[in-house]
Amino acid sequence: MSLDPVEEEIINASKLLSDYIIKVRRDIHSYPELRYEEYRTSKLVEEELVRLGFQVTRAADTGVVGILRVSEGRTLALRADMDALPIQEENDVPYKSRVPGKMHACGHDAHVAMLLGAARVLSSIKGRLRGTVKLIFQPAEEGGAGAKKIVEEGFFDDVNAVFGIHVWSELPSGVIATRKGPMNASSTSFAIKIKGLGGHAAHPELTKDPTVPAVDIYNAIQKVVTRNIDPFTPVVVSTPRIEASKASNVIPDSVEIYGTLRAFDMSVRDRVLSRIEAVVRHYAAAWECEGKLEIVGVPYPPVVNTPELADFVLKVASKIGKTSEAPMSMGAEDFSFYLQKVPGAFIILGTRNESKGIVYPHHHPKFDVDEEVLWMGTALHALLAYNYLVKNSTQV
Repeated sequence: MSLDPVEEEIINASKLLSDYIIKVRRDIHSYPELRYEEYRTSKLVEEELVRLGFQVTRAADTGVVGILRVSEGRTLALRADMDALPIQEENDVPYKSRVPGKMHACGHDAHVAMLLGAARVLSSIKGRLRGTVKLIFQPAEEGGAGAKKIVEEGFFDDVNAVFGIHVWSELPSGVIATRKGPMNASSTSFAIKIKGLGGHAAHPELTKDPTVPAVDIYNAIQKVVTRNIDPFTPVVVSTPRIEASKASNVIPDSVEIYGTLRAFDMSVRDRVLSRIEAVVRHYAAAWECEGKLEIVGVPYPPVVNTPELADFVLKVASKIGKTSEAPMSMGAEDFSFYLQKVPGAFIILGTRNESKGIVYPHHHPKFDVDEEVLWMGTALHALLAYNYLVKNSTQV
């Protein structure tokens, strides 16, 4: 793939920034912050953006938006999420988390570092850009729907397109991937609450035992999918958390079951929720208990990429490395809230390297990334901005 002089400059500058990107990533990794607690990270980001000449605004409580406005024209948003997870790190590395019980086990530290690298590159080629670039350093992707807040606060009202890059543990290091249309499933967390009458386990006839319908409901939920949804339509319902009695000789007053529902079609999701609600209510009533279904937290819609922009990403990405079609994932991403507002594409950068022992999945206490390819994320961010705003490679 032939490169023009600016593209060559972007790629070379990104490679030269590799040590900087790794240093920033390790600094953030050492001091992880959970959703809406990203005070240290956002301060680091803000100071760097101000130094580079970006207009900086705080967003979504602990988020930062950096704006590079060059001229009239289109506005492109590039996004990195910043929050960590409540996981105790088990890696034995110099940059191991220094905060007990908290860890960057999903790669958001790398996302911040790559986008800060892109900020440096874009600042250096500012004279050859047109339009506006918005760098979105977003809090609370992990269950806090930080993207939803960013949109609600108006930061996407003037945006024409958005791209975001996520490091990916299942993809070989250095491979860049995306896909047209649905890429990540929706996520809806729910709680099933069954209320009965507790008592001594030796005399169940004197109780209205909520554990009886709870077992039936647990099993029946899977039948909702197999008997109500087309088998070629991907749907996952998992109920990994059950809270009931604390003793073997005590029948509890209530049982709570917590789960998650994943789907790529919101109408399918709604149909499954409706059937689960009916199962909960009627199964509980059959055993003289009360049952109800509650939605917990903020549901995430599916990530649905704009087909033309997915093609655009792969074309641009081929200038720096190998590309492939990303697999569909039942994992959710609040990048979906941006795509509900404007066209765009979610992208994954492979960081799996078996020769280095970097093989653990996201959200694992030994998760890590192959840092040698992070410069590619920086280069891709900057190349997308240049090609979208200046070369006008896509008319979307």
